[in-house]
Amino acid sequence: MKIVHTEASLGFGGQEMRILTEALGLKNRGHDLTLICPQEAEIYSIAKSRGLNVVALPIGKKRLIGLWQLNQWLRANQPDVVNTHSSTDSWLTVLAAKLMCNSPAIVRSRHISAPVSRNPRSLWLYTKASRHVVTTGEKLRRTLIDVNSFPPDQVTSIRTGIDLQRFKPGDKQAARKQLGLSTDKLIIGIVATLRSWKGHRFLLEAFANLPTDNDVQLLVIGDGPQWEALHEQVNQLNIEDKVHFAGRQGNIETWLQTLDIFCLPSYANEGVPQALMQAQACGIPAITTLVGSIDEAVLPEQTALIVNPENALELQQALATLLDDPEKRREMGLKAAEFAAENFSDTAMLDAMEKVFKNACHQF
Repeated sequence: MKIVHTEASLGFGGQEMRILTEALGLKNRGHDLTLICPQEAEIYSIAKSRGLNVVALPIGKKRLIGLWQLNQWLRANQPDVVNTHSSTDSWLTVLAAKLMCNSPAIVRSRHISAPVSRNPRSLWLYTKASRHVVTTGEKLRRTLIDVNSFPPDQVTSIRTGIDLQRFKPGDKQAARKQLGLSTDKLIIGIVATLRSWKGHRFLLEAFANLPTDNDVQLLVIGDGPQWEALHEQVNQLNIEDKVHFAGRQGNIETWLQTLDIFCLPSYANEGVPQALMQAQACGIPAITTLVGSIDEAVLPEQTALIVNPENALELQQALATLLDDPEKRREMGLKAAEFAAENFSDTAMLDAMEKVFKNACHQF
């Protein structure tokens, strides 16, 4: 198939990582893959560096120039299917396709748990203008069906898959030495774009209130709009010597392998977080909430302790529980790696997306 992905977002997080994993995976299966995005989008240069065909078009905003150029490109290249990912590129794509005699099949991916507007325009975009909708979690799918009244047979949940050859248990001490981290302290870590709803500020508050006799470090991996605010909070809490902001990292599997505990206290907008799956694949016990479709990525009390969103006290108590019980951490880590190996394969994701695209192309 000739498959095109469109992405209007300028940032880079789990959604963009899913696009790259999916596109490169299907390219390796022999399909013709192209990504269309604004040139200033972070995914543009990253996708090019990974060998994906990338086309820069002005689709970051809903403007006529973007609509016109997208229409001209689609006419010239005639893809079989276009997979859209954000609101802006979805609207531009369906409108550009409507201006064509032989329009491609449109598949709309929905990555986050934020509600979809219940109005005629959104209903048209998702059910009439698009051949199929893909969500990254079953709870997201049920919301579109139960709340938005989308046809059940037109919405499929396909969890993001990860590379289990890359994300797997490793030598913790070797990983720490490689990255220059302490080899004799317990390390709690979070891997997430620094956005408010990821809950970093609640983790910092919980971490600051741990008993002072705990010789623990907190590793914050990722960057984003909350960078300055979180640094300011660290200063106010007087924990500068215990918190390390690592920024965005490429070799994320090595960073995960350094951890004793992984924490993701999200309180909104989650699908099935990739970092949470990656951490468990590396054999790291987790602490998280059940926002969005997180329940599809964990086994409560077996691979992860569950806390309520926006509750620093519960988070502190969960951290203390795991910090004080090395045997519990070991057992949960073993179960996490086993659970990930059985459920998080990227092969399953690619098989399912391939099926959706083929079916969409054959609808008339």
